[in-house]
Amino acid sequence: MPATQYDTGFTDAQSVNNSKRDNYIYKDVNLYFTRNPVTSDVSMVTDVQDIKRAVRNLVLLNPGEKPFHPEIGVGLRGALFENFSPPLMALIESRIKDQCTKYEPRVEVTGVYFNDPDYLNMDNNTLHCKIEFNIRNASDKTEELDIFLKRIR
Repeated sequence: MPATQYDTGFTDAQSVNNSKRDNYIYKDVNLYFTRNPVTSDVSMVTDVQDIKRAVRNLVLLNPGEKPFHPEIGVGLRGALFENFSPPLMALIESRIKDQCTKYEPRVEVTGVYFNDPDYLNMDNNTLHCKIEFNIRNASDKTEELDIFLKRIR
């Protein structure tokens, strides 16, 4: 075999990221599996959108739902049918902060707030949770994630 055939592997290993930024870009598959119109492949989500989806999935996961990792999950859906009191709010807030600290190292949770007056309707078993966090190694802008849970049956 000629030596030129081995050069293609070497040049592929030397390729660099196409990003104009110096920081690492977080990428993940779009969970809606929409098609990218240019490449006809599954579209990707990047950076802040990717991190928000990861935090949302972590918070909405119940303990024991993830195979082989029963310790992962906050169990926020279970709070829909509880008497919503300050001790329960403190418990859920600490669970959210603990889970994000352990399993989502890209974020630093700065605040967790429940039931803004616009969404306060405990008679219908609804829960509104707003999570504020900073992305580590990124801008100093505080990001917000709103999670609104409602009983559907």
